[in-house]
Amino acid sequence: MAGVQTAVELRGQGWRGGITLLGDEPHPPYDRPPLSKAVLLGAPGSDPVDVRFDVDFGALDVELRLGERAETLRAETHELVTDRGTVPYDRLVLATGAYALELPGTECLPGVHPLRTLDDAVALRPVLEARQRVVVVGAGWIGAEFATAARQAGCEVTVVEAAPRPLAGVLPASVTAHMRDWYDEAGVELRTGTPVAALEPGVVVLADGSRLAAGAVVVGIGARPATRWLAGSAVALDPAGAVLADDRLRTTAEHVYAVGDCASVPSARYGRRLLIHHWDNAMQGPRTAAANVNGGDEQYDPVPYFWSEQFGRFVQYAGHHSEDDTMVTRGDPAGPAWSVLWLRDGLLVALLAVGRPRDMAQARKLITRSAALDPVAAADPAVPLKSVAR
Repeated sequence: MAGVQTAVELRGQGWRGGITLLGDEPHPPYDRPPLSKAVLLGAPGSDPVDVRFDVDFGALDVELRLGERAETLRAETHELVTDRGTVPYDRLVLATGAYALELPGTECLPGVHPLRTLDDAVALRPVLEARQRVVVVGAGWIGAEFATAARQAGCEVTVVEAAPRPLAGVLPASVTAHMRDWYDEAGVELRTGTPVAALEPGVVVLADGSRLAAGAVVVGIGARPATRWLAGSAVALDPAGAVLADDRLRTTAEHVYAVGDCASVPSARYGRRLLIHHWDNAMQGPRTAAANVNGGDEQYDPVPYFWSEQFGRFVQYAGHHSEDDTMVTRGDPAGPAWSVLWLRDGLLVALLAVGRPRDMAQARKLITRSAALDPVAAADPAVPLKSVAR
C-alpha cells in the first residue's frame, strides 16, 4: 500500500522523472485488510482478485518490477542493490513494510502458518475449508480476526496468549476484560497466561504442560519492520529495526525517505516516536513523502487510526494513549456499542469505539485539533462528542 500510494502521489503531485516500483513478492500490489477476512473465506483455488489495487501503472508511467528483493543500499553512490543487479536512483523511498514474527524453532515445521501476505492467506484457505481444529497463538488483533473467520467457517478454535489477557500491550485491563467475553460468545476457547513451550506435529505444548491437538497452528504474535537488509548502511535503524525517519519522512541518508510499517516518526502531538503498523498510515504518509520528494517541506504528524472486525463487532481506535491519561467510558462495555476516550490535561488524545462509528468520526477531528472535552459530559453516550468540546 505505502509503495503504491507513493508512486501515485508522486505523479499526482507533478513528479516528471521516471518512477520504478520494486517489490519482492511475485504478485501485483494488493490490499492487506481483506487477507484476514474475505480472502480466508474464499474458495480454495479461486483468484482473490478483489484485493488488487485498481491502479494502471502503465498510464502512470511507473515501471513495476515484481519478485525483486532489495539486498544492499549504497547511499553514497545512490545505488540500490537487488538480487537482480544494481538500480541507480535520484530519490529513494523505503516502503518495505513488516514481516510476521515466528515462534522460535518453527520456521520449517509443517502446519504452522503466519498471516501477513497474500500467499499466507491463500495457504490457510484449505484449513478453513476442511474445518480443521485450529490453535491460534496470540490474542491480538490478527489472532482475533483469524479466529473470527475460522469460527465462521466452522472450525474448532483455541486461542492461546502468553499475557494474562488479550491485547495486554495495547489496552488497559478494565477494557480488555469485556473483550474476553467475545471469545466465549463466539465459541472460541481462550487460554491466557499460557506461553507456548513447544510445537510438535499436530500438537501445541503449553508451558503448563497442556497439550492441544491442532490440525493447523496460526501464529499472530506481532510483526517487525522488514529492514534487516539496511543494517550497516547510512540509513539509521532503532533497536526494534524501524527506520528512523524525521518529521518530513527523511531518513539519515541523503535523498532517502521512508513510509509505512518500516519507519518510526517523531510526533509533536504525542511527544514521542510512533511506529504505526496500520493501513491508514500507509495511505497518509505517501502524500507527505511525495510532497517532500518534489521539493516541499511538509511535516508528518498523523493521528494514528485503525479498525478491526472481530466476533461480530466493528472496533476502531484513533490516537495514542498512555497509562497516565484520564480514561472516560461512554456506554456499557458489556453491551454491543460503547466507547472509551483518553484525556491528557483535558485534551482528547485517543478513543476506542466499539459499534459507535459516529463517536470515531467526531473524535478523529477533535484529536487533530487538540480539543479539550468536558469529561463529565463526554461520559454520557447520548451526548455527541463534538458538543462537549470546550
